[in-house]
Amino acid sequence: MGLMEKMRNSTAIVLWVLIGSFGLLWVLSDVNFFDAINRGPSSLGSVNGESISFEEYENRIQYYSNAYSQQTGNSFTPELRAFYENQAWEDLVNQRLISQKMEDLGITVTDEELMDMVYGENPAPIIRQNFTREDGSIDRAAIQQLLSSTEFSQQALVLEIQLREQRKQEKLSNFITAGLQITEEDIERAFRNENSLASVSFIRFPYSEIAEGEINVTDEEIRAYYNENKENYKTAENYRLEFVSFSKMPTAQDTAQISRDVSNLRDAFASAVDDSVFLARQASVTQFRNVSVGINDVREDYREVISGLETGEVSEVFLSQGRANIIKLTDRSGDEVRFQVMAYQIEALPATIDAAAEEADDFEYYATEETSFEEEAEQRGMTTETGFATKGNTFISGLGTSQQVMNFLEGADEGDISAVIELETEFVIAQVLEVNEAGYQPLDEVRDPISVLVEIEKRKEQTLAKVNQLKNSNSSLEGIAEAEGKEIQNAESIRRGATVLTGAGREPEIIGAIFTMDEGEISNAMDGTNAAYIVRVNSRTDADLTQLDDNTRQQIRQRLEQELNQRYVNIWLTKLKEEADITDNRSALIQ
Repeated sequence: MGLMEKMRNSTAIVLWVLIGSFGLLWVLSDVNFFDAINRGPSSLGSVNGESISFEEYENRIQYYSNAYSQQTGNSFTPELRAFYENQAWEDLVNQRLISQKMEDLGITVTDEELMDMVYGENPAPIIRQNFTREDGSIDRAAIQQLLSSTEFSQQALVLEIQLREQRKQEKLSNFITAGLQITEEDIERAFRNENSLASVSFIRFPYSEIAEGEINVTDEEIRAYYNENKENYKTAENYRLEFVSFSKMPTAQDTAQISRDVSNLRDAFASAVDDSVFLARQASVTQFRNVSVGINDVREDYREVISGLETGEVSEVFLSQGRANIIKLTDRSGDEVRFQVMAYQIEALPATIDAAAEEADDFEYYATEETSFEEEAEQRGMTTETGFATKGNTFISGLGTSQQVMNFLEGADEGDISAVIELETEFVIAQVLEVNEAGYQPLDEVRDPISVLVEIEKRKEQTLAKVNQLKNSNSSLEGIAEAEGKEIQNAESIRRGATVLTGAGREPEIIGAIFTMDEGEISNAMDGTNAAYIVRVNSRTDADLTQLDDNTRQQIRQRLEQELNQRYVNIWLTKLKEEADITDNRSALIQ
């Protein structure tokens, strides 16, 4: 039976289905069903019942976009936009939390305080920044003109809002950190860490030198280690995914086309009177350089091309460092040459990127609507790759870092397929294979790494015992080195607050122990990160506290207060966020 005949025979059925459908549509329309569907959530989100609008969210993203464009001259990539979308959301949430807390605490700014910030002996930074004369004094007349003139009423209002907010935040910061104090002992300790020095000789005994056959790890030891360190195996929500990718990298055809484009400029480049203007007009990725250089100082790939050119001649196209280049030799004098390089970056052309995007769109449509992710990949002869990700960490194994992929994973269920995600070098479609809730990793999953850690602990114990025996049998560092066939290493001018031991890597505990020893003293075996050590202190100079003058003391105090306050404010804000009722409707409102 032909297709048209089938359609004619099905007309009655189709007609009744359509009539029924229209009837249902009328009923749903009467009860405002579609208005409710289209309306969805009434705001982008809320913090303790206070809404966050889509408009202020977009304004914050636009602020970041403008700042990025001004700094770099480029616009956001999809990946950068995803990052700043999250940043904008966090900004607005934190803003609401801080504002609500200030209201709860009754933090306000009186008119008297505001006037003091403007006219007082210690004006606010924004006043100093905008109204300071060349001699460093404050221009009170200019301030008065701004605040009293109707011409500047809008600017005066903005200034008042900024000053009030700044003062309120200062009060909140003072409230949060009121109990935090930097003591004189803290200042002196910091001064000692920065100004105490030691020079040492040491012998290093890596734990890895213990032969594998000497170590035996039992199941009981593995289980005991797991139970004692279970918090180390606490995991956040995590995801297992599979994905396919469509490359955005330049093809051979792209390279050939860009090379032709550069080649077509050879005659115009050769006849150009002003090479600087020519390079600028042609948007060359290389800049004009009006200097002569020794031929031997020219990089090798350029030198080979230049050696075959006459003055005024332009080379054939050659590929180098991801670019299609031509070189114009403008002058040759003895061993010195002057030349200009015209170059275009080898990158995927718009048609190549569009084709990859279209292919990715097709895959996503058919995998979602017609077949399945695996079937679509198989039909196209594509190999799916697998990845793993943990909530809150934008690194996805197999893909690299991607905020966009993480945004999809955090809002997806098992089996969900993403829309096409544009990364720097590829388009990606991902499917969630598994969502694992936060909890503890089972012992069976971490048995192997725990076995390695237990083995390391045993190696450490055996190494320390062996080194202590060597120390007991030899009174000098040289004798220990000779007995074991080891090299003595030296580290000069180590600061007490340092964390890296020259020639050994990060060893903060070893450095801390060095400053408890006397000059000439030889240590017992010391437990380092990856090795045991025997150390001899050759010289040690402790910081002289009489050199800690008031100015240095104040500088250290300010630095320590800033570090401590910043840490505490971050902890306070995190705790505030954990206790808040935060609703995030972005996944429902923003496609």
